[in-house]
Parts: sequence; C-alpha cells; structure tokens
Amino acid sequence: MTANVMNLVTLSNGQAVELTAVPRLSIDAFGQAVLAAAAAGQRVAAYFGAASAQDDTVELYAVLADDEENRIRVARAAVSGEEFPALTPLCPQVHLFEREIAEQFGLRPVGHPWLKPVRYRASWRPGRDAWGRAAGEAIVPGVCDYYRVEGEEVHEVAVGPVHAGVIEPGHFRFQCHGEEVFHLEISLGYQHRGVEEALIGGPTGRSLHYAQTLSGDSTIAHTTAYAQAVEALTACQTSPRAQSLRAVALELERLANHVGDLGALANDVGFLPTASYCGRIRGDFLNLSALLCGSRFGRGMIRPGGVGFDVDEPRIAKLLQRLSEAEKDTTNAVNLLWDTSSVMARFEDTGPLPAEACLELGIVGPPARAAGVSRDVRHDQPSEIFRFVHLPVSTWNSGDVFARAYVRWLEIQQSILFIRELLRSLSPGATLARPGGLAPSQLAVSLVEGWRGEICHVAVTDANGRFARYKVVDPSFHNWTGLAYALRNQQISDFPLCNKSFNLSYCGFDL
Repeated sequence: MTANVMNLVTLSNGQAVELTAVPRLSIDAFGQAVLAAAAAGQRVAAYFGAASAQDDTVELYAVLADDEENRIRVARAAVSGEEFPALTPLCPQVHLFEREIAEQFGLRPVGHPWLKPVRYRASWRPGRDAWGRAAGEAIVPGVCDYYRVEGEEVHEVAVGPVHAGVIEPGHFRFQCHGEEVFHLEISLGYQHRGVEEALIGGPTGRSLHYAQTLSGDSTIAHTTAYAQAVEALTACQTSPRAQSLRAVALELERLANHVGDLGALANDVGFLPTASYCGRIRGDFLNLSALLCGSRFGRGMIRPGGVGFDVDEPRIAKLLQRLSEAEKDTTNAVNLLWDTSSVMARFEDTGPLPAEACLELGIVGPPARAAGVSRDVRHDQPSEIFRFVHLPVSTWNSGDVFARAYVRWLEIQQSILFIRELLRSLSPGATLARPGGLAPSQLAVSLVEGWRGEICHVAVTDANGRFARYKVVDPSFHNWTGLAYALRNQQISDFPLCNKSFNLSYCGFDL
C-alpha cells in the first residue's frame, strides 16, 4: 500500500465516520491518492462533489473500495476555482464521474478527453456552467456533439430515444462500416428526476420512497443501501432475523431478474421455449416476493432499523414449497439454452468484454464476473448477514453473451440454496428497531450487491444532522460504458442481444 493511500480514512461497509476524520487533501494530493489506489487494484465506487455550506467552494469526495482487504477508503479535496485537473486520462473508470461533477457543479475537469453532458440539466450552482452556456439557455437531452468516424464507406445509425417497444428512452449512435460497428455512443438523461437533490435536507417522509424508486427493478437493493446508511448514522442495530429476511428479499429480487433476463436473451435469438417459460417463471419469483411482503417488487419490505414484514412458520413452509417448484421449472427451461446448438452459436463469441477492460473501466456485477473478474460485494465488502456466510463468487472467463448468461444461471442456483438455508434457520426476535436522529457532521458508505452489480450510497450529514449530500451510484452508471466497448467490431444486428446481456437501467443512471 502506498503512502498516498495510507493517508485516507478507512472504514467498513455500512459504517459512519466523523467528517473531521476524512482527510482534506490538496487537489494534487487528492488526485495522486485516487490514482495510487486505482493502480493498486482498488475500485472507484463513488466520486462526487458537494457544495460547501461555508463558502463558494466545492468539495470532491472519492470512495475507494479495497476488495482485497474488505475495506473502504475515503478522501476529499476542496476546489475553489472554476476547474480541477482531470484524472480520466490516467484512470478511465472516473470518466463519467468527472463529467457528472462538471454538470452538477460547473467545474471543468481540465484534460478530460471527452467532456460532455451526462443528464443534460442545469448546474446545481446557478451561473456556473462547465459547457459555457449562458444563464437560462435551453438544455435539450441528447443535443451535443457526437463522436464521428470519417470515411467514404463509414455510415452512422441513430436509434432512439423513442423505441419500438415499451421501454425507457435512450439514444444509441453507431459508427459503422457495413454491418461492423466501429464505435457506439450512448446518450441518456431523458428521464432525469433529480432524486439526489430531493434527498438533500432529509430524511423526510419522502426519503424512503425515493430510495424504493431509484430503479424499480432494484427496489430491495437500493432500499437496503439507504437503510444501511441511515442505520450507520444513527448507530441503530438490526436484529439477525431482520438481516436474514433482508437477504431473502434481496436474493428473490436477483432470481426474478436473472430468470427474466435469460428468457429475454432466448427471445432475442428466437428460441421461444425458454423465452416463454422464463417469462412465466419470473412471475413466480415475483409472487414469492409478494408472499413475503405483499409487493411483487418488494415495496415496504426494507425499512431503516430492519424490515416491515415478518414471516410465520406456515408462510415459511409455503415459501419453501413454491421456491422448490420454481427451481424445478427454471432448471428445465434454462438448460434448454445450453443444450441447443443454434442458441450457443449466437451466444458464444458475441459482444466480448475482456477482463482487462473490466478492470480499467470499473465494470461491476455479472458483466465483470463473466470476464473472470471476481467482484461481488457479498463476498468482498460483506455487511449484515453476509459477514457470517460464505457465498462463492460465480465467474466465467469468456466475457461474451454466453458468459453473461451463464453467470446468471450459476447465481440463480446459489441464490435458491441460500434462500432455502436462510428460511430454515431464521433466528427468533424482533424485526424492526426504531432509529433515532442522524448524527451530525458524519459520512456513511453503504454497498449492496444488487442483481445488476454493486450499488453504492454515500450520505454526508450537516451540523444539524440532515443530509447535506446524498450520492447514489447504480451499477448501470459503471456498466453502460462496458456495453459500448462490447459492441466494437461486432455486427450491428448483434446490438439487441448484447444490450439484453447487460440489461442496464436507464432510470438508475438518470436518477
């Protein structure tokens, strides 16, 4: 470990520290610390700005995940001018974070190779704009200078933001030579909701609702991250029973989405047996969540201090019975994929994302594990019940569509075994404690392995014990760049299949 990294404050997942314990470095020392950490194999889990309450400066925070030591390191630096030195040329995994800082706070990262809007919204600081726009100038999502590949036979294909299916808006621009894709540029920001801004000043009666709706198909994961952050700031302890029920809900969310993705991948290659079965089986897993808490998407299940619903022995028996039935149906449906040569011909060698690119770009979740990168918060940065169990990390090594599908299948099998074990060994006791007020002038970091990958929530409180800044990083924020990389030198007709193999969230990115 280098001296630059050793100077950072160290904490565990779900822990809070006094703000005064977070070193305030010079901007040069801050950059050196982030670069040194990345060079040592640590990940940039979050990198964001926060307006100072005392003056016109902006504080930059870096949250670095050290998976080898199961620790999180945090540093900060104050920027008083209009710019700061970009780290992107030497650390590509921060490129979107620096674009976001430029957009939110009007600070220009000098030396950034591809500076452009992220969500096409006005700066949080009126009169400060990194793009040089005049005050009040209209901001239109998707209107910017796109990357272009020049050549007589090179052509451009623009898709979206309005799509043929009932899906969220996103714009994809391909630079192609014939059917071969040279470059894919992804432009989002069409449904920006301003959730991070809305959380400032909380917690309020709306804060838990915001957490549940950050990305609807990841309700349990995001709400768990929010609850852990609040619990860290209130020194609230959750019971072993509540922790187990949270884990059950989290793994049910993983099962429903992984099964749904495998069915959608089958549909994209025209293999209707698995597509049809998995569409129905996904509903079975969603109904298990409804049996647990009354909501198919887990609304109301996770609360600061524990869970909102308990289970009795008859309900546990019913959950176990339905889980076994869904397991049998899933096994039959999914194994059809691996046994069908026409499916494998479309999955294998399509959209490869190598391990080296995953590490350089900071890719998380199944796309990273499909390339052989052993990266899983439940194993690397465990919290709550995951500190006391050993879940093997499911990996493959080809990094293609097949690998991203097969890793999902491996995780499905593990999640079913884990849920069964948890339900059969629930500890007695209460399921919900009542957290008090947030501690003032503290910082808390919460990481949760959602079904898409690592979710990071960072809460910073002011002197009155309210949220001065609340940062959310959905796994999609890391992984959209991985999709663009996977399309290089692929056929443009492979895009729907590659896109579904990542299945990233538009609203989780736009927040």
